[in-house]
Amino acid sequence: MQQSFDVILSGGTLVNQDGEGRRDLGVRHGKIAEIGDLSRAAAAERIDCTGLHILPGVVDTQVHFREPGLSHKEDLESGSRSAVMGGVTAVFEMPNTNPLTADATQLADKVARGTGRMHCDFAFWVGGTHQNAKDLAELERLPGAAGVKVFMGSSTGSLLIADDAGIAEVLSHTRRRVAFHSEDEERLNERKSLRVDGDPASHPVWRDVETALRSTRRLLAIAQEKRALIHVLHVTTAEEIELLAAHKDLASVEVTPNHLVLDAEAYGRIGTLAQMNPPVREARHRDALWEGLRQGVVDVIGSDHAPHTLEEKAQPYPKSPSGMTGVQTLVPLLLNAVNEGRLTLARFVDLTSAGPLRLFGMAGKGRVAKGYDADLTIVDMKRRETIRNEWVASRVGWTPFHGVTVAGWPVGTIVRGAKVMWEGELVTPSTGRPVRFQAAL
Repeated sequence: MQQSFDVILSGGTLVNQDGEGRRDLGVRHGKIAEIGDLSRAAAAERIDCTGLHILPGVVDTQVHFREPGLSHKEDLESGSRSAVMGGVTAVFEMPNTNPLTADATQLADKVARGTGRMHCDFAFWVGGTHQNAKDLAELERLPGAAGVKVFMGSSTGSLLIADDAGIAEVLSHTRRRVAFHSEDEERLNERKSLRVDGDPASHPVWRDVETALRSTRRLLAIAQEKRALIHVLHVTTAEEIELLAAHKDLASVEVTPNHLVLDAEAYGRIGTLAQMNPPVREARHRDALWEGLRQGVVDVIGSDHAPHTLEEKAQPYPKSPSGMTGVQTLVPLLLNAVNEGRLTLARFVDLTSAGPLRLFGMAGKGRVAKGYDADLTIVDMKRRETIRNEWVASRVGWTPFHGVTVAGWPVGTIVRGAKVMWEGELVTPSTGRPVRFQAAL
C-alpha cells in the first residue's frame, strides 16, 4: 500500500541525529512521520529541496519582543515575523515588558496574545523577583513558561535582584534551569562616572570585564551552595569562558552572534547601534568566545534581539538605550561562519536546536526525528546575500549588520509542517502556539 503524507520534503540534505545525508521527510498532522526515500509516496504537497540543507528548526532562546508596554519598538507579531523571515521556528521571549511577566496572570496574558498571532512557536521567561521567589516553583511549570530569568544587573524596579540573599532565595525554590543576566550592579553604579558623553566606545570601559566576572563568580558560588542549575546569558569575556569551563556541572553558557561578529572597532563605525548590555568588547574577547565554541563550553546561541527605534538610538551616549535587533540575522551570520570554516553544520544544529532541547527540556522539538514536531529550517549553503535594513521585518527596520555580505541563507521556515516562510515571502498566516516542556507535562 502506497504511503501517504500531508507534506513531503524531497531531495534535500538532512542534518539530524544520525549525521548528514540525502533524506526525504514525510510530514503528517504537523509531525515527522517518516525519514528516508519517499520517492514513491504520495503527498498533498511536495516541497523540492534539491540543493538545499534541511536542519532542525532553529530556536532562539533569548528575544525581547517588547509587548506589552513598548510596542512602538516591537510586538509579538512583528518580532515573530522577523524570526521566521530569518529561519527561526521558535523563540523564548523575555519578561522585562510593562507590566512585567512575573506572575501567572501576566504569563497567561502573553500566551493568549501570542497564540494564533505569532508566526513561530513561543515560550515566555518568567521574571524572578524578591516578591515572587516563593511562587517560582509553580510559575516555572505553567503552560508557556520557558523557565525563570533573573537580572543581577542592568534592570530597574522589581526585576533587579542585585543581592546574594535574593539570588539564593530564587534558587531555593526553582527546579528548572534558571537564566541570568550576570553583571554586578554595585560595580555598575560605582563606575558610572567613566561614561563619556557622546562616546559609545566608553560603554565597555564602564561595564568592564570585572563587572561581568565578579557577578558570575558570585552566581556560581550560590548555585553550588543551592545545588541549582543555572544558565548564564550573553557571556562576553575571555575570563568568564575560562571560569565557566570549570563549572559545567552547574552552568550552561549562551553567547550571541553580535559578540561573535562585532568587536570594539564597531563603536567607531556604527556608534550607538553597537551599544548593548553586556557590551561588545575588544577582539581578544570575541576570539575567546569562538574558542569557547570550539571547546564545547558554549551550549547555545541566543540573539538577544532587543530593538529600539533609530530615533532612540540616535540620542547621544549614554542617553541612547542599549540593545539591537538580532533574531533575523542569527541564522545567516552563523551559516557564514560555517562556510568560513569556523563552525561545522553539526555544531550549528547543536547550538540552535539540540542545545535548547537538552537544556530546557522542550517536548517534541529540537530534533528531526519521527514523532517530533515538523519544525524545519531550510538553508542554501551556497547562496550569497547582503544583509540590508530593508530586509529586516522588525518594527524598527534596522540591523547593525547592514551591508554585510554572507554565504549561506535561510530560504524556508517550516513550523509544525506548515510552510511559513519561503524564498523571502511570508506564505502562511500566523499559527504560533506555546512550546511545551517536559517539566510541565
